[in-house]
Amino acid sequence: MTTFTPTRSGSRVAVVRGVRRKPYRAERRPGKLAYLTLAGLAVFSGFPIYWSLVVASQDNSVLGAVPPPFGIGSHLFENLDRAFGTVPFLRALTNSFVVSGAITVSVVLFSTLAGFAFAKLRFRGRNALLLMIVATMMVPTQLGIIPLYLIMIKAHLAGTMYAVIAPSLVSAFGVFFMTQFLREAVPTELLEAARADGCSTIRIFWHVVLPASRPAAAVLGMLTFMTAWNDFFWPLVVLTPEDPTVQVALSTLASGYVQDYSLSLTGTLIATVPLLALFGILGRHIIGGIMQGAVKG
Repeated sequence: MTTFTPTRSGSRVAVVRGVRRKPYRAERRPGKLAYLTLAGLAVFSGFPIYWSLVVASQDNSVLGAVPPPFGIGSHLFENLDRAFGTVPFLRALTNSFVVSGAITVSVVLFSTLAGFAFAKLRFRGRNALLLMIVATMMVPTQLGIIPLYLIMIKAHLAGTMYAVIAPSLVSAFGVFFMTQFLREAVPTELLEAARADGCSTIRIFWHVVLPASRPAAAVLGMLTFMTAWNDFFWPLVVLTPEDPTVQVALSTLASGYVQDYSLSLTGTLIATVPLLALFGILGRHIIGGIMQGAVKG
């Protein structure tokens, strides 16, 4: 039933009576289907890692059994010893940590600096320069391998870790990612207030922009570390077999005439553990960065 109630100004306001509104529930708990779906996705995502552990702990003679074994065997430490004895795996792990760590720190720092400049500073040709940086993402990396290798030979860097680190010190994706994040995460009024207090541009970046960019920096750091850790082609080209990275060492383990699945998946398990540890350390910041980008508030 609809009635009209007069107001002080003489106008009438429609009032709906007899309609019961359902109370607003600010938070709704997920149902059983949601939990079952999440549990299924967790099992589906974690099964390859568990299967790598199962195969790495078994003997090759057991892997052909029907049905295959799904329990953890007793040959894990023996296979680990064989993996470290077949290839210089400890050296490869050290090289990958050095390369991935240096590239991650450099990409996060320079991308945040460039993102701050493109997002909040005003200078001539800003949009055109950002467009040129983004356009480089459309060029396949393989097209630059030969000229890049010739540059490393001319610079006497071929066969060293510097040759792997130098081409990846900054990324176009990182610049674009941080630019888009800082446009919304850092209010312009906050920067103007910092300038009014006498802060220079470097101090504004260090004390205002860098703390605000922590969630996005964690996401970018995780993606960059994974990309550098899993890089195979360029380290294979520029490094020697005696001084490899993890992925090159894994290819050596799998290059036998007869495939040794226990040995190969043992190396894969060793190469996966650092990524899992990194995600465990940065997981809270990564999820916070994803949610901050998905929910604007």
